Amino acid sequence: MIDVLVAGGGPAGLAAAVHSALAGLETVVVEPRTAPVDKACGEGVMPSGVAALRALGVEPTGRELLGIRYVDGAARAEAPFRGDSGLGIRRTALHAALHRRALGLGVRIVSGKAGEVRQTTDSVTAAGLTARWLIAADGLHSAVRRGLGLELPSAAHRRYGLRRHYRVEPWTDFVEVHWSGTGEAYVTPVADDLVGVAVLSRVRRGYDEHLADFPALTASLRGTAATEVRGAGPLRQRVRRRVAGRVLLVGDAAGYVDALTGEGIALGLATAGAAVRCLAAGRAEDYERQWSLLTRRHRLLTGALLTASRRPGTARLIVPLASRMPPVFAAAVRALQ
Repeated sequence: MIDVLVAGGGPAGLAAAVHSALAGLETVVVEPRTAPVDKACGEGVMPSGVAALRALGVEPTGRELLGIRYVDGAARAEAPFRGDSGLGIRRTALHAALHRRALGLGVRIVSGKAGEVRQTTDSVTAAGLTARWLIAADGLHSAVRRGLGLELPSAAHRRYGLRRHYRVEPWTDFVEVHWSGTGEAYVTPVADDLVGVAVLSRVRRGYDEHLADFPALTASLRGTAATEVRGAGPLRQRVRRRVAGRVLLVGDAAGYVDALTGEGIALGLATAGAAVRCLAAGRAEDYERQWSLLTRRHRLLTGALLTASRRPGTARLIVPLASRMPPVFAAAVRALQ
């Protein structure tokens, strides 16, 4: 019997598969898309995420990131990372590196979807395969999570994300977060001649309409669009629990607050590792608590920022206040790195 079946071959699912293979467990990943997989993503990996990739034996190439900078007109606040750097990397390059590592460790990757999940006291079956455990890493709108009745009703305040790349030399080694009254634009250097720009907002409209809220940024990017627009959302996903019998939820499938603080990849890698460690120790029930501990700081800080940003008047105070209190802003960034 397969030890671990992973539903979803994105970064969190592949990380879970690599962890599982390194633990000596027979592992199979079920994924309907062909590698490398692209997705709307800010493409900035926090230092903890870079360290997690290296621990897996994955060394993807990208653009070094030195910290986070908030921008709102003339007001600016920036905080360098303490110690190690972050990484700006195309989602496709990250996926390809994890995919190669999983295959190199003997992980079997099959084409398909999990479909209906059936469980007994000692096994779980999905996609026509039976395993001792199933790790669901099938993303923000997880079909496994929904099929098991683990979703909670959608949040009242919904946010959506859109991303496009621009063929321009990066002007910064920081992730820049540009603020407006209705949302944010995230500028991430991902190569020596390419930047990704993701916009997040509670207002559903076209990408160019969102970008028009940031006239200085729009002017610097005019005529340099290099990729099509990709979207994602609603971002907020609420989950009853992350362990259901022999199924464990990791990454975005385990619940999601918002992309505002840029920790999606790092948290996906961390929760994947925690899930496999619990399985390897024979204590799957411990994963719920481990997930809570790993994500607590992110949930608290991101939730606080989201609350402050919901009203345009309050949102416009975030950067001026951060610029007047550099130690506080630096401490917040370092708490998340």
